[in-house]
Amino acid sequence: MRIRSLGVIDDAVVELSPGFTAVTGETGAGKTMVVTSLGLLLGGRADAALVRIGAKAAVVEGRITVPADATAAVRAEEAGAELDDGALLISRTLSAEGRSRAHLGGRSVPVGLLAELADDLVAVHGQTDQQGLLKPARQRAALDRYAGDAVTVPLAKYTAAYRRLRAVTTEVDEITTRARERAQEADLLRFGLEEIAGVEPRAGEDTELAAEAERLGHAEALASAATAAHAALAGVPEDPEGVDATTLVAGAHRALDAVRSHDPALAALAERIGEIGILLGDVAGELAGYADDLDADPLRLAAVEERRAALTQLTRKYGEDIDAVLAWAEEGAARLTELEGDDDRLEELTAERDALRAELAGLAQALTDARQEAASRFAAAVTEELASLAMPHARVTIDITATEVPEGADGVPVDGRLVAYGPAGVDEVELLLAPHPGAPPRPIAKGASGGELSRVMLAVEVVFAGTDPVPTYLFDEVDAGVGGKAAVEIGRRLARLAKSAQVVVVTHLPQVAAFADRQLLVEKTNDGSVTRSGVLVLEGEDRVRELSRMLAGQEDSETARAHAEELLATARGDV
Repeated sequence: MRIRSLGVIDDAVVELSPGFTAVTGETGAGKTMVVTSLGLLLGGRADAALVRIGAKAAVVEGRITVPADATAAVRAEEAGAELDDGALLISRTLSAEGRSRAHLGGRSVPVGLLAELADDLVAVHGQTDQQGLLKPARQRAALDRYAGDAVTVPLAKYTAAYRRLRAVTTEVDEITTRARERAQEADLLRFGLEEIAGVEPRAGEDTELAAEAERLGHAEALASAATAAHAALAGVPEDPEGVDATTLVAGAHRALDAVRSHDPALAALAERIGEIGILLGDVAGELAGYADDLDADPLRLAAVEERRAALTQLTRKYGEDIDAVLAWAEEGAARLTELEGDDDRLEELTAERDALRAELAGLAQALTDARQEAASRFAAAVTEELASLAMPHARVTIDITATEVPEGADGVPVDGRLVAYGPAGVDEVELLLAPHPGAPPRPIAKGASGGELSRVMLAVEVVFAGTDPVPTYLFDEVDAGVGGKAAVEIGRRLARLAKSAQVVVVTHLPQVAAFADRQLLVEKTNDGSVTRSGVLVLEGEDRVRELSRMLAGQEDSETARAHAEELLATARGDV
């Protein structure tokens, strides 16, 4: 991390070890700002009072290495962020006016997204921080991982049955709640289909009848026009002296035909006039037939108009033309079949729902039994850890309960009770702590003081080591109120946890710092600020001097130096 203008820190870089990093320094040197900086990177609440006096803004930048398939990496990429050589680059800017901005992988993002990623990146354990494992859902998930196959196998079966039950229940509810609407829809479809069936329309019938009505409505005019045209082309037998087109064309053809042999061009014209004569004869014949066949029956016209009126009634309701009406009828018949099958479908779904509920009840009981067995082992292990962490009389238990629901509510029967169920079973899991004999077990967030809570969390994390997917743990003041042998045990357990995760500890105790793979010293300058050179990686003689200071308040005390070297040797021997 790089920290600028935050609290007492002017400009400093903090490089954390992959294993166990201890952050030490004198009181007020700025160690807490390291915790605060990490909290800001993880979407923590921003307070303008954190900005260094005289600065316009405080900036915290961090580089977190994550696998490409990790949940946090996938979620970040969905938000438009890009990984930089396998690392997420996060920055948080806090202005002196209180405005806060966040960037993730080169993209400006809401601060809430950082908080969303935090649960999968870092578990912060401090006296005032929101603890991930204090959340009941996280406690249940952690217990399931601790239990292993005993829980994960029935949980997978339960989850599949649960998803199917939710889908079936949703469909049942939809069919049931929409029964009236579906019945009304079915009645409308039946009425429409019966109306269409009563008329029995044919495809394209409306177009055919429109043409016939037009013809019948003008029958007299059509007959008169056809007769006049025929007379003009073929003449009238009653008037042998009359002139008609056929006679005139025939005369023209005879005139040219007599001399066509003298000029090919004129012969061609004679051919064309001959063709005209033939065409005129054909048209005249068709006109005579048209006039004879023309039906001027007013009864037929009335029947056509009546049929058109019936078809118009259909097109007003069901489509713009008869073809559209017939298409509506086909779709309506299919939909009516579907609606009329709801009763059978509802019966099938109800039977499947009841069977799934019974199956879920059995799987839920198997899950509860497996969790109860794992909870007993876990509680005993944490209690044993606490005995070595200066809490010899503390006792941890896990309360596994199920929420009972009223008769008729959505639930599954377990042990004669109807209980609420969810995607992970019917169990609510809560860690309880009795800090001393006679004290009633209470939720760990309420049953422990600040320092005790950090040690409980340390004991829990040590027991859960390897099962919790969070890659980094930060402990602030985990050693509050502890010293001597208990402090050595805390350091030993932090080192054990660091074998499976990255561990960062802010501590005042040399017994804890001695077990760290890397020790960082936060050191103020003469003007009271922490500069870039104020966060030092301690090695060799420098580390011995700092441990001596932490032991006796004197870097050069021979006794303190000897004790510091002994602590380091003990820690290395344990590791």
